[in-house]
Amino acid sequence: MTRVLLKFILLVMLFGCASSKKAKFEDYVFHTKKEKQSYLNSYDKALKLWNIPYTEENIKTRFGNAHVIIAGPKNGKDLVLLHGMDASSTMWYPNIKALAKNHRIYAIDFLMEPGKSNLTANPLSKEEIVVWYNEIFAHYKLKKFDIVGASRGGWIATLLAVQKENAIDKIVLLSPAQTFKFIDKMGKTSSALMLKLFPSEKKFGKTLETFSTHPEKIGPAYKRQFYLANKYAKSNSSMLKMTPFSNDELKSIKNPVLVLIGDKDVINSAESLEKAKDFLPNGKTKIIKDAGHFLSIDQTKIVNDAMIEFLE
Repeated sequence: MTRVLLKFILLVMLFGCASSKKAKFEDYVFHTKKEKQSYLNSYDKALKLWNIPYTEENIKTRFGNAHVIIAGPKNGKDLVLLHGMDASSTMWYPNIKALAKNHRIYAIDFLMEPGKSNLTANPLSKEEIVVWYNEIFAHYKLKKFDIVGASRGGWIATLLAVQKENAIDKIVLLSPAQTFKFIDKMGKTSSALMLKLFPSEKKFGKTLETFSTHPEKIGPAYKRQFYLANKYAKSNSSMLKMTPFSNDELKSIKNPVLVLIGDKDVINSAESLEKAKDFLPNGKTKIIKDAGHFLSIDQTKIVNDAMIEFLE
């Protein structure tokens, strides 16, 4: 899959979705106020799956409000969670109890996609994405914190790590999208494209089967939220900025990094792990068996154990 073809597909996805409905109110992510409220209601129901004490905060930044979910002991090591595309911070429900046992959690909704963060500026460049996250880190005075990023969140975690000045300690990448190479099996991910263009419950089911080896494990409340994110939300231009990092950029990351990829992942393959081994100076890699792109759901205990062992 060439870079040109990939961008063409993403452009079709972007402009096809953006023009499918006439916006009735001014919002970067949602078309209508009713659709946004329906999604937010589903978000609140899915967040209850965390089943641990947490607080929600909205931080004002120069680009809009940042929604942050905070959990775990105040004296625990700080741990930032960056979710996958359209997944929001609620996606951590299978992992949060294990992660929050000894860490102070800061789960951040990305402001250019469905969630509770709210973009009030123009779409952000890669440089502005870095500025936005650093504003949040500065607000909470985070220093030498760990970070876990899934899919797009893994790409963002890597983007933050390649900056010369950062306060990150350890990094966990869960099947990071477009980080080491372009999407490995573009043809198999076409169900996600069709879901965006022509949303339906049937297409949503096929998408889950493509990205997960055990879609039956996905909680109904979260499944509903994830479906509404795909049904109601506009696609966004930030996808086009997600290009793989160069060998030199990867070499510049001196942090300890753990890369976990499912053996049936359609986004990454063994080649991604090989590149991680070759170019991350302090990288560790592991294949998670019987797991797809949603490996934190497919093999929750194995993934949780691997993350905790690495972080602690």
